[in-house]
Order: sequence, then structure tokens, then C-alpha cells
Amino acid sequence: MNNLKIKTMKTSLKTLLVLVIATSLAAFTPPTVKKMTVKESSITWVGKKVTGQHSGTVNLKTGYLEMDGDRLTGGEFVIDMTSLQVTDLKAGKGKEKLEGHLSSDDFFGIANHPTATLVVAGGSKSGNVYAIEGSITIKGVTQPISFKLNMNGTTATTTLTIDRTKFGVKYGSGSFFDNLGDKTIYDDFELDITMKF
Repeated sequence: MNNLKIKTMKTSLKTLLVLVIATSLAAFTPPTVKKMTVKESSITWVGKKVTGQHSGTVNLKTGYLEMDGDRLTGGEFVIDMTSLQVTDLKAGKGKEKLEGHLSSDDFFGIANHPTATLVVAGGSKSGNVYAIEGSITIKGVTQPISFKLNMNGTTATTTLTIDRTKFGVKYGSGSFFDNLGDKTIYDDFELDITMKF
């Protein structure tokens, strides 16, 4: 009788130990990392002023999202600022001049800040859309950011509206300079981002 009790206790302890180990392993399963395919991903930008607007592109350098099942738990995207191009002007007709000005310290100071970084802290899901919380660093200044990310299979898309003055880019801003008239450049610019994984 005692032997039977001992065997039963040993079996129960072994079962309990297996359950504890299995639960621990499940709890510490690393998230799935979805790496972005850079060549198939894109960013287009639009900056507006009183007299019109300019548009162009900038390339993503690296990027990934961390997923725990359907739950988005983190990620990071690096933008190659040295790839900045103006697409609404033709070569020899203002394109190079505007690209040079945007690259200068008046705007993004690309010589000293060749990359910008978007860090994803996490996101809550509703259908195919994630409400993202994170931070973005431009010209060495980091600010919090919230946005919606649409995930559809291996493609993620979003539109970001960014106030450049929060990153020290104040050139031509009516928020900081008076009497600019039709030379005023609006503070917000937009980034349309498509990422392929």
C-alpha cells in the first residue's frame, strides 16, 4: 500500500514537473521576427507651402516587426536619408537645388544625420489594422509617435503626418518666423509607406 502511494506520488510529481516545464517554455517562446524586403518597400513624401507643394522619395534601409501570434510586440525601421530625392522637378530645373537644400542643416542635416529611425513599442489589433505606439528620431531628436498600420498578408501600409518643427527643422515655418508671406512652408509633411515582408 505504501509502495503504491509512493509510486502514485512520483507519477503525480513527474506530471506536474512536465506541465511546469511546458508552460515555462511556452511563456518564453521568442516572438516571430518579420524582416522587411527593402527593394520591394517604398516611402514617398509630400511637403507643402503656401504656393504649392513638392514631392519625392526616400528609401528604407532596414526594418522588421516582432509578432507574438497576431500580437505586434515591437519593431524598428531605419530610413536612409542620403537617398532623399525630389520627383516633381526635373534635372536642371530646380531638382538638384531643392535636394541640396533639403539635405542641408536648414532642413534635415543629412551629412551629420544620415538615417532616421522609427521604433515600434507595440500595437493593439482591430481587424487588419494595428494602432501603433512608438517613437521616431529625425535629425538626432526623438519624439513619440502614434499611427495606424494596415497589415494585409505580407504587405504593411501607413501614412504618417510629421511636424518637422518638433525635430528642430524650423526653416520657413510660420510658427517661428513672421512676415514670410508666400514663402511660408507648412510645418507638417506626409510620408506614405509601403513595406513588404
